[in-house]
Amino acid sequence: MGKKIPLRQCVGCGEMRPKKEMMRVIKTPEDEIVLDLTGKQNGRGAYLCRQKECLNLAVKSKGLERSFKMSIDKSIYEKLQKEYEGSIE
Repeated sequence: MGKKIPLRQCVGCGEMRPKKEMMRVIKTPEDEIVLDLTGKQNGRGAYLCRQKECLNLAVKSKGLERSFKMSIDKSIYEKLQKEYEGSIE
């Protein structure tokens, strides 16, 4: 039997995908919301597909806010959007 592939659910579209295909957004112990490009940073993680639409859906549906159980400022979403665009090109 092959190795089990960890699946994660996108907080935008709700699709289950292999963890390696996802972008990880974390809430650090200092309550900062950042894009975790290594996938190994400390903090509570939420996952997004690598499509821009998924980030937009997560903003609309407040998916990240639910995952982190806190409200998220618009400026944080804008920062995430910039980082996101830089990492998928």
